[in-house]
Amino acid sequence: MAAISLDGNAVRSVDRAASLLLALGDSQGEAGVTELARRLGLHKSTASRLLATLERRGLVEQDDETGKYRLGLVVIRLAERAEKTLDLRSIAMPELERLARLTHETTGLGVLDGDQLLTVAQADGPNLIAVGDWTGRSTPLHCVASGKVLLAALAEREVMRIVKRGPAMFTERTIVELEPLLAELVRARRRGYATAIGEYELGLNAVAAPVHDARGQVVAAVDIWGPAFRLTPRRIPELAGQAREAAAAISVRLGGTTAA
Repeated sequence: MAAISLDGNAVRSVDRAASLLLALGDSQGEAGVTELARRLGLHKSTASRLLATLERRGLVEQDDETGKYRLGLVVIRLAERAEKTLDLRSIAMPELERLARLTHETTGLGVLDGDQLLTVAQADGPNLIAVGDWTGRSTPLHCVASGKVLLAALAEREVMRIVKRGPAMFTERTIVELEPLLAELVRARRRGYATAIGEYELGLNAVAAPVHDARGQVVAAVDIWGPAFRLTPRRIPELAGQAREAAAAISVRLGGTTAA
């Protein structure tokens, strides 16, 4: 994918739009164009144009009677999502840190972000060879252990939709064919954990287990990962059990059951 290049004018417009959103957030409910423009030192026409763009995206709403603007439902939904993610991270971190100390490997927490896996928390084990910080990084679902856990929890039509887009092959071990991938998801559901052996990066292995909320829905995945020479297939059963225990402990704190 080609990199997106923004010129100075585009960056300035983004900054002004962000300032408008922040100003609306600080307002008592609503604010007019004139007030917002004056507060931010913008021309009224510039503020009006930016607000119209934000309104088309659902980020702000305009009152039909007063003409004033307020934050839109999209912003509210994003805020709620961010709050849930932060809560989940704070709940999971002590367990991830305990798991990292126990296994001497890197542990993480991943959630579904559209059709990608988003790593929202990571704890590093006491090893000399670091694997890098993946917090905030998105990865494809089909070739990482946590991604497979989350895929396995989706309705079959959703899995088919994602797979039909043509999963990318990252290594010679990446599973991209439909039937083998579906079989892999069946195994993940049956065993209560998923693995990825050199499927995203050669020499990088992982195992992951699902986190359930109070309704029994899979909302995240706990993973353990590291270099293949250290995280060997022989260790997978033991690490899978430890990942499941950590995921179950997080599930309990979310109001779920101990069943992983």
